[in-house]
Amino acid sequence: MPLTLYDTLRREEVPFVPAEPGRVGMYVCGPTVQGEAHVGHGRAAVVFDVLRRHLAFSGYAVRFVQNVTDIDDKIILRARREDVDHAVISTRYAAAFARTMDDLGVLPPDVRPLATGHLLEMQALISTLLAEDKAYEVDGDVFFRVRAFPAYGALSNRRIDDLMEGVDVVDRDRKEDPLDFALWKAAKPDEPSWPSPWGPGRPGWHIECSAMAATHLGAGFDIHGGGLDLVFPHHENEIAQHEAAHGTTFARHWVHNGMVQMGDAKMSKSVGNVVGLAAAIDEVGRGPLRLWYLSAHHRSPLTFDDERLDDARAVFQRFVTFARAAHRAAGDVEPDAATAGPHREAFVAAMDDDLNAPVAVAALHQLVTDGSERLRAAAAGDDAARAAVADLGTTLVTLADDVLGLGIADVLARAAALETRIAPLVEGELGLRAEARAAKDFATADAIRDRLTAAGVVVEDTPAGAVWYAAEALRPDA
Repeated sequence: MPLTLYDTLRREEVPFVPAEPGRVGMYVCGPTVQGEAHVGHGRAAVVFDVLRRHLAFSGYAVRFVQNVTDIDDKIILRARREDVDHAVISTRYAAAFARTMDDLGVLPPDVRPLATGHLLEMQALISTLLAEDKAYEVDGDVFFRVRAFPAYGALSNRRIDDLMEGVDVVDRDRKEDPLDFALWKAAKPDEPSWPSPWGPGRPGWHIECSAMAATHLGAGFDIHGGGLDLVFPHHENEIAQHEAAHGTTFARHWVHNGMVQMGDAKMSKSVGNVVGLAAAIDEVGRGPLRLWYLSAHHRSPLTFDDERLDDARAVFQRFVTFARAAHRAAGDVEPDAATAGPHREAFVAAMDDDLNAPVAVAALHQLVTDGSERLRAAAAGDDAARAAVADLGTTLVTLADDVLGLGIADVLARAAALETRIAPLVEGELGLRAEARAAKDFATADAIRDRLTAAGVVVEDTPAGAVWYAAEALRPDA
């Protein structure tokens, strides 16, 4: 079935139809680089990374753009506290964000535009709005006339007349209407500024994404994504700015992810209930953390707690353990390509159904159950069973890594490298154990096995003899 996505603007699931067949332009709002990323930031990163991966897996050529807001009130405030230039703060935390995303297995964007690198595009958009009488200038500040855009509120399903006057109340005495918002902010003492037709100043937050998305993807690009907390006012304002200026559709599909919660409250720096993302990756591991992010539908809230994280760890370990066992049991046999077909179809169908990752993960569980039932026969040398588990193991790693980004292959490669290094020592111990068992010296045999277990080596006795693996190396956070 074709991919369907819930469109926030239309408030229903709709077939995904790109503007150009076979190609997708995708823009996701990026970080304001004024501090370390927290676990809440990671959810949007993983959701849209998985959407991007699924589109590529489905055969689309994806151009993925994610901006960096490198000038903002919070950046300026932090720079003042540390008594450094604002660029020091933005450079430091932009680099930290990129490192953390890499550790989380998030593919880097094809284009990562900086707000300060697109000031001319922003000023051109503002000039067009002024020429269309959709904006006005007051002593170096430029404001958008919200009531000059009748469609304002369509994305968030709000009527202009019902909006509270508390929205963007800064400079209320300078605005024609309290709902109007800043496109350009006049320079203030001791703040960074850039020249403009209205005097020195800096851009408002909302104008940045309108300008950068259209610059790098063109008007009417395919997917605009971000967290639900950005629907209003940020994404609402993005639409208003572009469409009021050009009269063309800004984005064809609007996709939003739900928030991460600590108990009943949204995780937020302003609330103070944040968990650092880098620390969470170190403690939980890339694969389990991504599985936790995918354990609820992407539009639903997700609670950060130990029980859910433990469940994700167990799921990841099950997948890794089966993938490793399938590889060993299959050996060099040619995979039976038909075996995993139903599981692959179930996985793809779930992902095509509004990116239903929990159901897709359930399809992988069923694949592992199917494969586990064939492992004993495969380990005993049954060629049909070996060919079946070869296909199941390969398919598991392909779907889990290429689409969900879990990194199973990385864990297996790390384990294989360690096992190669310690193989002479382990094989020597197992040789002594085999001699002890043959002599019915079971106390010595058990002692050898206990030594290996204490060293993190698991020994399994099979009809074909003892096999072993380095259990510690299979841990996702090892």
